[in-house]
Amino acid sequence: MPTSRHTLAQLCAAVAAALPVLLAAPAAVAAPQVPPPSTAVGGERLGLPGVQVNPLAGAPALPTDLTGQSWIVSDAASGEVLAAYNPHLRLPPASTLKILFADTVLPKFDRNAVHRVADREIQNIGAGSSLVGIKENLDYRVEDLWRGVFLSSGNDAVHVLSFMNGGIQPTVDEMQARAEALQARDTRVISPDGYDMDGQVSSAYDLSLFARSGLRNPDFRMYCATRDAMFPGAVDKNTGKRGSFGIANTDRLLGKYPGLIGVKNGTTTNAGSTFVGAAERNGRTLLVTVMHPASYQRVYDETAELLDWGFAAAGKVRPVGRLVDEKSADGQEPTGQEPTGQASGTTGAPAPPPHASATATPPAAAKAGDDWLGLVGGWSAVAAGAVVGTAAVVLFRRRTSDRTWNRFHG
Repeated sequence: MPTSRHTLAQLCAAVAAALPVLLAAPAAVAAPQVPPPSTAVGGERLGLPGVQVNPLAGAPALPTDLTGQSWIVSDAASGEVLAAYNPHLRLPPASTLKILFADTVLPKFDRNAVHRVADREIQNIGAGSSLVGIKENLDYRVEDLWRGVFLSSGNDAVHVLSFMNGGIQPTVDEMQARAEALQARDTRVISPDGYDMDGQVSSAYDLSLFARSGLRNPDFRMYCATRDAMFPGAVDKNTGKRGSFGIANTDRLLGKYPGLIGVKNGTTTNAGSTFVGAAERNGRTLLVTVMHPASYQRVYDETAELLDWGFAAAGKVRPVGRLVDEKSADGQEPTGQEPTGQASGTTGAPAPPPHASATATPPAAAKAGDDWLGLVGGWSAVAAGAVVGTAAVVLFRRRTSDRTWNRFHG
């Protein structure tokens, strides 16, 4: 019985002997084409690295001082993406994941319903979490809990609402299912509150999908636009009366940027700063998501700059992609939701960006040696491929037996 090494040697010898005959065979079919890169959700250009923008005459230049690792500017009504930078880059989302939590859970409970908090509902909250200050064995209205989520980014409020919804893990599962229904394929939910957890990621594109969906709910829109409120406190031991205290929205643009609606900010050690902002001007609502800029304050500055640019650029840029629509009830994906960047009704390739920073690096061309089968025609090519493939499989299995792969790609 020959060893695997001898078998490999015999296969290689067979390949060497067969190649002259196979390569001399006349080509019966055209050489295969190198397939294009797989299309990202929302359009091919949104899967390319670097800035993506299609300016027309008179379009304003994008801000030059942006430091976010990923950002996207989109129209909330049409879904058109006006410009983007690495929008599908998977990064820790911090408390902006609460947007998905609210979009998933908020419609389930009457805001006037009252819930008595059990001690177990506010246990096992991550160290250093932001809290609104919920106490056990006290009653809270659902609308108070949601103010705790949106204004104070309270992880305790998220946990209480999650227990009302059946528990932490069932809520996580529902959030993941909701993300999939929205076609948010970059998102992996591990905790409902966005607390740093190994493997929990989202993207600027997905967070914009969540915000767009959430803003269609009037209660969601009301909560994220609330600047301050009174929150129920503890019972005074002397008077027996329950007190209250003020809470304020931690969104630094709310009330400062003209027309800002909300939506949600988030900061953790692992995620840095992330912000999803929506603003309305002259009947147009724009969404901007910025992830992981150079500093905490920059996330607000860069969001404001991109909103300014988006309003000025409206009608002066062709969309480079689209925020896709939610899957239908039967699970079918909507058609026509992944444009390649050209304007509606136009043909041909999208116009190139006007400067180097707006030009995406194209996918690397295939190596010359990878195309040798293109010289071989018909069944001869198939036969050669089968022989070479067998040898390659043996080599691959011997050389990669101890190789590990990352949990996430792209």
